[in-house]
Amino acid sequence: MEIKRKEGESATSLLYRFTKKIQQGGVLREVRKRRFTSRPVNKNKRRFLALKRETKRLEIGRKRRLGLL
Repeated sequence: MEIKRKEGESATSLLYRFTKKIQQGGVLREVRKRRFTSRPVNKNKRRFLALKRETKRLEIGRKRRLGLL
């Protein structure tokens, strides 16, 4: 994105125009969207994590029934 300074334009108004163009262009939205993307997890790791979550859930339920939590 390129913004050229107009004749007699102050630095603050130039900065204002620049930020307005960036917001309208969706640049910040795109950067924020890409910031926290992660690589896809392989199938075996997904299964392992699902089993781990399930066993943890069952363990918490068992402890609640026994009054330990």
